[in-house]
Amino acid sequence: MEKVDITIIGAGVVGLAIAANVSNKSRNVFVVERHESFGQETSSRNSEVIHASIYYPRNSLKGKLCLEGNELLYDICKKYKIPHRNTGKLIVACSEEEESQLPELLNTAMNNGAKGVRIITKEEVQKLEPNVEARAAILCPSSGIVDSHNLMRHYEAVAIENGANIVYGIEVLSIDKVPDGYLLGYKDRRGDKGKFHTRILINCAGLESGKISELAGINQDDAGYRIQLCKGIYFRVTHGLEKFPKMLIYPVPPVHGHVGIHTTPDLGGGMRLGPHFFWTDRIDYSVDLSFREYFYESANRFLPFLSIEDIQPDIAGYYPTRQKPGEGLIDYIIKHESDRGLDNFINLVGIESPGLTASPAIGKYVKELIDNL
Repeated sequence: MEKVDITIIGAGVVGLAIAANVSNKSRNVFVVERHESFGQETSSRNSEVIHASIYYPRNSLKGKLCLEGNELLYDICKKYKIPHRNTGKLIVACSEEEESQLPELLNTAMNNGAKGVRIITKEEVQKLEPNVEARAAILCPSSGIVDSHNLMRHYEAVAIENGANIVYGIEVLSIDKVPDGYLLGYKDRRGDKGKFHTRILINCAGLESGKISELAGINQDDAGYRIQLCKGIYFRVTHGLEKFPKMLIYPVPPVHGHVGIHTTPDLGGGMRLGPHFFWTDRIDYSVDLSFREYFYESANRFLPFLSIEDIQPDIAGYYPTRQKPGEGLIDYIIKHESDRGLDNFINLVGIESPGLTASPAIGKYVKELIDNL
């Protein structure tokens, strides 16, 4: 039976970032992924936004890792020529009530350490984005967009260069605690089953992270680790290219815990709107045309050039959130589960947005946990 030093379950952007950080020539590191390639779920179905740490509670792990990850991500993209753009972001107020909420939102951003954020006037908005309508806005200069596929390919290449083995088509079926680590039962793409031993186990399974926790012996509900199926859908704007904002345009958050339908310029010159979130009980990546009017009415408030015929269904994704309907923002779980009798089990649960931005910081954070074992 094969024995490895570290096994990472999940090859999304976070699992690959961790692999790139913890792997080295003296360690036998494996990444196992049930799909046939990296990032097939949340990591490839999102806005690809580089966040500035605006919305998160002060001293939250989510806010700290987003802020650190923002700087690290730009450095990585510049150094390794990963396609990205520092677009900046405007959080626009379209009504008197929304304008009155800007100071509190600014205060949250500043408490998180977001760089260069400030409230700007309607005239300043018009100078930056002539086709955007707003009474005022918060300017977030460190926001941007990144090619998530190329970022994941970079992390994968670094991990492999460091000696890691990344194995696709492997589904983990069982996890048994043994005196010197964990015995993992698995099924491969052919349906063949086997087992292997790992000294350290890292759960980065995204949508399945709650279930993996349970395989290791943690009750999802008692621990608060159950992942809720929260679907986000996007529409693409198909006309009016010459009027597309170059910056990210967000509304004042309409509901605590969600940022609202916003624009996402892509690196090819196009633009998406979204996401619109709703809870569901099954995975279905279709986008229903019936949501078009809702998207149009949400975005037309600050993009008056839009017509409803300009937008068409685009992509959908599911977010590995622990947040239940009606709840506010919930922090990440990134912890060594030794207090549950699971020594050498590093658990990452609920790593939703801004997980893409935070990925390089999460990789460093988990490396420090590993180095202290």
